[in-house]
Amino acid sequence: MDSYTLSGPVLYLLIVWAVVTAVFLGLLLWRNLLESHEDDQLFIDPAEEHMAKEQRQLVSRINTLSRPILLTGILAGTLLVVTAGLWLYQGLKNF
Repeated sequence: MDSYTLSGPVLYLLIVWAVVTAVFLGLLLWRNLLESHEDDQLFIDPAEEHMAKEQRQLVSRINTLSRPILLTGILAGTLLVVTAGLWLYQGLKNF
């Protein structure tokens, strides 16, 4: 019985998938960290305007992360499916 090792395109795709997944998880972690600093308060007093401004900036930073998170998540899922398909194809071809 032959031992099958990962090599060639499957190995490279797995490495790319691991990098993209690490970036995806890092972005999720960063957004979660930013969201933990977000307050659910209403600032009415003009003296607290600087706090309201900080919250608006924080919400803006959280919103700008949504698109890269979506794209890296889709890319990681697509790479995983393509890698699995190529691995199965090579396995069936060698069978």
